[in-house]
Amino acid sequence: MDFLEFLEAMTGNWILFVTVILVLLVIMINGWTDAPNAIATVVSTKAMTPKNAVLMAAVFNFIGVLVMTAVNASVAATLYKIVDFGNNSADALAALCAALIGILIWATAAWYFGIPTSESHALIAGISGAAIALQGGFAGINGAEWVKVLYGLGLSTVLGFGSGWIIVKLIELICRRMNRRKTTIFFRRAQVAGGASMAFMHGAQDGQKFMGVFLLGIALAQGNVGTTSFAVPLWLMILASLVMGLGTSVGGYRIIKTVGMDMVKLKEYEGFASDISAAGGLLLSSLFGIPVSTTHMKTTAIMGVGAAKRLSNVKWSVVRDLALTWVLTFPGCGLIGFLMAKLFINLF
Repeated sequence: MDFLEFLEAMTGNWILFVTVILVLLVIMINGWTDAPNAIATVVSTKAMTPKNAVLMAAVFNFIGVLVMTAVNASVAATLYKIVDFGNNSADALAALCAALIGILIWATAAWYFGIPTSESHALIAGISGAAIALQGGFAGINGAEWVKVLYGLGLSTVLGFGSGWIIVKLIELICRRMNRRKTTIFFRRAQVAGGASMAFMHGAQDGQKFMGVFLLGIALAQGNVGTTSFAVPLWLMILASLVMGLGTSVGGYRIIKTVGMDMVKLKEYEGFASDISAAGGLLLSSLFGIPVSTTHMKTTAIMGVGAAKRLSNVKWSVVRDLALTWVLTFPGCGLIGFLMAKLFINLF
């Protein structure tokens, strides 16, 4: 389907129109609430002003969606196939829309309280809860794809923390005899590149997840419940990246403060280490088609960097609040998706 065919189909099908609007809203709120994690450190160390960092993030989110999807769309494929909504396309579409509304509720509440929740996990949990409601059990869950989510959860924790710890130690070893003033200037500039790479990888990972759901919605709206393969059209890459960039440009200073300022007080080289660690982990995950959370990867990298100096350097009370939110995301969004799906199916 090219873009003109898509527009024609959407104007002639109000259900498809509503589905598209909901998916685009979820993409925008991801750029609004999740993308600020990518630039939290570059703002906290004052390497960039919040305004310039947000603009940079918007641009590199856009590029990340385009480049990574063109190179490897396996993350989008994983999200596309993670649930089975059954053979009734109308009920399936109602369940999907219900899940998307649940995600919007959860993400907005998390932003209001300044908690950097994972929209990726909210998305997965929401559509899984809706599939369970629709199928009346766990038959709607594709275990082979869901296990990749669990792999991603473990990978983002271990790889983020471990690589953050190792990279900051290497930097300290290499720069131990160098002029402190010169290295500070260097790493302040390097942080801009690190922040750009994080924004790029956020678009590469999260953009693919939401495009998978976008394509699932189009297939269901057209009555195609058995579709198992797809191709991501260029116009969808551009549309998703533009909407995500728009969301990022709205800003998310509350999230930036929690991740980049409250959890660990970072110096310039530490901020650079956390950015490179998280970006590397996201790149590795994207290439292997494992859906991971940008929020998890970035925050665990910051924890690893802080713990490399001493454990007390990390404010574990903030970490506890973050971890509690992460743990609650799956059951919370799953339950919201389940209840909203039951409601929508009965109403429509």
